[in-house]
Amino acid sequence: MPKQNSAARRTSIAGLLTATSLVLALSGCASYDVTAPADARAEAPAAEGKAKDARLAAAGDAKHQNGAKSGRKTADAGGDEVDCRKAKCVALTFDAGPSENTNRLLDILKRERVHATFFMLGKNHIDKRPAEVKRIDAEGHELANHTWSHQILTDIEPETAWREISRVQDAVRKITGKSPRLMRPPQGRTDKNVSKISKELGVAQVLWSVTAKDYETNDSALITKRVLEQTERDGIILLHDIYRGTVPAVPGILKELKKRGYTVVTVSQLLSPAKPQPGMVYRP
Repeated sequence: MPKQNSAARRTSIAGLLTATSLVLALSGCASYDVTAPADARAEAPAAEGKAKDARLAAAGDAKHQNGAKSGRKTADAGGDEVDCRKAKCVALTFDAGPSENTNRLLDILKRERVHATFFMLGKNHIDKRPAEVKRIDAEGHELANHTWSHQILTDIEPETAWREISRVQDAVRKITGKSPRLMRPPQGRTDKNVSKISKELGVAQVLWSVTAKDYETNDSALITKRVLEQTERDGIILLHDIYRGTVPAVPGILKELKKRGYTVVTVSQLLSPAKPQPGMVYRP
């Protein structure tokens, strides 16, 4: 009997070690750096936090003065000065555009006074719709990189992966004069080589916690339901402005998120006072 118990214990321990190894492999903890938005904020240098506090105080004074002059309350434009250390924030992101739907989406975001992060594709998107790229930037949204042609970066040679990211950097800079600081790897697939390339090109990697799987359905009500069921504080919502059902879902999503007390922000606002670190993977 003791021998059987000992054998059972050995089997149990072996199974536990195998499961632990699998979890580590899937999480990628051993191959690249990952952090959550809340952890990034908490670990931000004290000087960055004090600088943001000073900006918030100055913005508050300016709003008070403007409100007094006009006799009415003033509101934040797009939540630019929101402090996600205190506010209940969620980041709104759109992948794979710009597309024929992007201007309609921008109209909605402007009306709702919300800013989002746009992870844009190069081929047949940035190169075909520079006017939309300019408008995204001009209206205060965050420009971000989703590679040139949506190749899976972990499945291709490092030189090809470099070009997939760098071509978007170059194209956006040519149109707007700015280089994206964020990159979302297609399908969220990354590894130590992609992280190394990202660091060299000056982009942080951004994954997500909420997906409507809007590539599967044009049902706007279902898209809305999926987003609202998954959203929690400090989450990152993934949508695609290239699909027919997505943009019509946005007003309802924003209305309900605000009703639930969320402040909708860009990814960089979610991380602030921390600054996106090139190569780092940010995942709620």
